[in-house]
Parts: sequence; structure tokens; C-alpha cells
Amino acid sequence: MEFDEHRIATEDGPKVFARDYAPDAAHHLPVVCLHGLTRNTADFEVVAPRIAEHGRRVIAIDARGRGLSDNDPDPSRYRADVYVGDVLRVMDRLRVPRAVFLGTSMGGIMTMLIAATARARISAAILNDIGPEVDPAGVARIASYVGKSGPFADWSEMIAAVRTSQSVAFPGRDDAFWTNFAHRVARMRADGKVEFAYDPKIAQVFTAPPPSPPPSLMPFFEALAKDPVLIVRGAASDILSPQGVAAMRRVKPDLAFVEVPSIGHAPTLEEPAAWDAIADFLSQVE
Repeated sequence: MEFDEHRIATEDGPKVFARDYAPDAAHHLPVVCLHGLTRNTADFEVVAPRIAEHGRRVIAIDARGRGLSDNDPDPSRYRADVYVGDVLRVMDRLRVPRAVFLGTSMGGIMTMLIAATARARISAAILNDIGPEVDPAGVARIASYVGKSGPFADWSEMIAAVRTSQSVAFPGRDDAFWTNFAHRVARMRADGKVEFAYDPKIAQVFTAPPPSPPPSLMPFFEALAKDPVLIVRGAASDILSPQGVAAMRRVKPDLAFVEVPSIGHAPTLEEPAAWDAIADFLSQVE
């Protein structure tokens, strides 16, 4: 499916990129798709058109420093509250006062933060392999590779690197899967070398000593829990544990939930179990 492209200036300068599918669809509220820490809008290149085919406008946004968005000259601004401001600005510029949010990992944290600070903008949410309680083991794994963005000599080296770092989340996948995966998360430079499609300075968030104790995200989820919520969990996730899901259920007993078998962090959402749950959830919300 074709999509419109937008580059929208943020309040402090960098422009952020958005893919806009079915911009004239008006039967239901739009869906805003927010990717994970090192990812970009290509993560939704299959799921977004599927949602649009069900009569919804879909807007997928590259956070600053990722994909086709500008890098930030001040890396201290690579933080969730700044990204949230960018998302709300994009929504304002595209005349989207309210939407269903689909957030993967970091995008899910952003969704919870929007619920806590601008709740009127959210009608429902899908959180992909994330919740208010994040498993430290998964954070440590991500910290071990984020920022090591290359460059690699060619696509074959990039594909091998992606396969090495991500095979724990997607066991048993074939060469075609890893080739497609690499082309979603990486880009070729002008000199022919290949690098991951993000500013390596986003890794600076991991260099500062973490606060002790870490701040609780549960108040953000409590704000989100006032609306319909679907949780998608990879059965082998090291970010969202079964205990984390149970904590959310204590806050929201009517939580919709699906677990995707044989997948870690995070499901692509193209898996049949994930997609069927998303389609069913969206059929029941505004």
C-alpha cells in the first residue's frame, strides 16, 4: 500500500519523519504506531497497511535520531518525554486530535507517558512486549549492543550481525527472514557501507548510572488503564515477564492479552497470533 510522507519540524529544530497510510480514512479513529529504541517505521510496513485496509488511517513515526528523522545535535534530548512532544506535534500538524496507539517497547513507554500527560489524545492502546515493569535482564541485553551501529562492509556482514544479536528473539528463522529484518533496521551509506538506521548517540541513555530505586512506571499504566488496552507478549521475552503481565492485570482486570509462541523481544506483530489479536481488538474500539 502506498503512503504519504511527512517531515515535520519539532519545537527545538530536528525534523521527524512519518508514514501516513490511508489519510482519508474516516470510519474509525486513526492508529499511531511508535517503534522501539533502535528501530523505525519500517517495523510497521506490513502491519500498518493491514490496519489501513480495515478502514483506519495509520501514522507511523520515526523518533528523532532514527530512520528518516533528523539526528539531534544535542544527544541529551534523546529521551522519552522529548519523543512524546514530537509525537503530539506530528498529530497536531496532521490534524489528529485523538488516536489508538500501537507502541512497541520504547513506543509503549511513550504511549503510557502520553496517557499520563495528555490522556485525551488516546482512545485505546496496544502495547507490544512492554509494560510498567521492565525485566532488568532484557535491558542489560539491549545495552550490550545499542550504539554499536557499524559501519559494516556490505549487506552480508550486516545480515550476519543482525542474525547474531537477534536470533535469541527469533529462533529458527530462515535466510529470507534475516535479509528482510536487516533491511528494516539498517541503511546503506553514500560510501557503500551499511550501518544501523539510528544515531549511535541514542546509547548515551545507558551511560548514566540508573537511579536507585528506579522510578515506577505503574502510575503511567494506571492512567492508560482507563481505556481499552491489549498487551502482546513474546513467550520468550526478556523484557516483559509473566509477573509483569500479572501486575498489569491487577490494575486492569479486563486487560486484553495475547502471547506469541516461540518469540522473544519483540514480536513483529505479523505473527498470526499477534495479528489476529490486533484485528479483533481494533474491531471493538472506536
